[in-house]
Amino acid sequence: MIKTVLTLIVVLFTTVFINAYSQTDEYTNGYEFEIIKELKSTSVKNQFRSGTCWSFAGNSFLESELIRMGKPELDLSEAWIIRHSYSDKAIDYVRWQGNLNFGGGGGFNDITNAIKKYGLVTEEVYAGLNYGTDKFVHSELDAVLLGYMEQVIKNKNKELSTAWHYGFNGILDAYLGENIESFKYEGKDFTPKIFATDFLGLNPDDYIEVTSFSHHPYYSEFILEIPDNWALDAVYNVQLNDIIDIIDNSIEMGYTVAWGGDVSDEGFSWNHGVAIIPDVIYEETSGTDKERLTGLTEEEKDEIIYSFEKPLKELEITPELRQKEFDNYNITDDHAMHIVGIAKDQNGNKYYKVKNSWDTTNIYNGFLFMSETYIKYKMTDMMIHKDVVPKSIAKKLGL
Repeated sequence: MIKTVLTLIVVLFTTVFINAYSQTDEYTNGYEFEIIKELKSTSVKNQFRSGTCWSFAGNSFLESELIRMGKPELDLSEAWIIRHSYSDKAIDYVRWQGNLNFGGGGGFNDITNAIKKYGLVTEEVYAGLNYGTDKFVHSELDAVLLGYMEQVIKNKNKELSTAWHYGFNGILDAYLGENIESFKYEGKDFTPKIFATDFLGLNPDDYIEVTSFSHHPYYSEFILEIPDNWALDAVYNVQLNDIIDIIDNSIEMGYTVAWGGDVSDEGFSWNHGVAIIPDVIYEETSGTDKERLTGLTEEEKDEIIYSFEKPLKELEITPELRQKEFDNYNITDDHAMHIVGIAKDQNGNKYYKVKNSWDTTNIYNGFLFMSETYIKYKMTDMMIHKDVVPKSIAKKLGL
């Protein structure tokens, strides 16, 4: 979920660095994690130089759903979802006269919308690599598509041609591969829609998105105001503590969770495989921590706090703080990942085991441990199976 074209560029360069430099032997941390419960997930993928984390996280979530349902373990095509979302986004971009976020980013609703309209295919059938690399490299593709659309909305003919969308899809054909009407799986012919719904048994209406913000009434639906929600889909709004109850209930019931949010905070370290929100009010830091931080510069304090040498006291997250940070653009839709389990550190603090899409180049082979505090603070929204919502919350939501 990339917020803007500028943010996309920054993330892409960051991803290049991450994938070019192996951290496995370079980084350690002082955390000791004990897995409380972990659900099955497929292999870690690599979005490489693309802003398509939402498709990787969403597909990873669906792949775990298929395992839970007793279906085959599959590698679903991210490029298939990306292609059709881009095509639909182009139509809306024209209707909004260019006043709509346009780029490689997206949201979990793009996954369910694509299933409804276009179905699913496997990675083997649609890899989306027609441009000479074996990994996603989307800088040129994103730039070409945006440039094309900018010329379309200038409308120099004084009316739209009947060819513009065919031309747009032609670019997608060239870079990602031509659209597929049918394909074979295990010797049988399927259309993508039949494959997704009839064969795999996935019902996109089973999945909902949930968030927690106070600028809309709790236990209602609203259109989440983040740039990559270009389709203007609605999410359910719950109390902040409900978020944790829903995630915990989901994992306990055997369902994973797709999580979207902000990973720009200093407490998010891919290298160390940990995401935390330390309480940086040093007067409240206990014992030796307070003593060793006294008299240091801010830079020296940060170096200690973000060294990840041991678990630290974390900030208390309130609805008021979360809302303030969202309103100030400090909680943005810049990444999506897949929650697959619950763990605790050596001090008994709760974390979630999270599958990322940045290859296996960190100390946990592509996974990280995100604290409950980080989950509550930096989440924009999450996708879940509607059956995991605790009954008391579901009743308030009218589910």
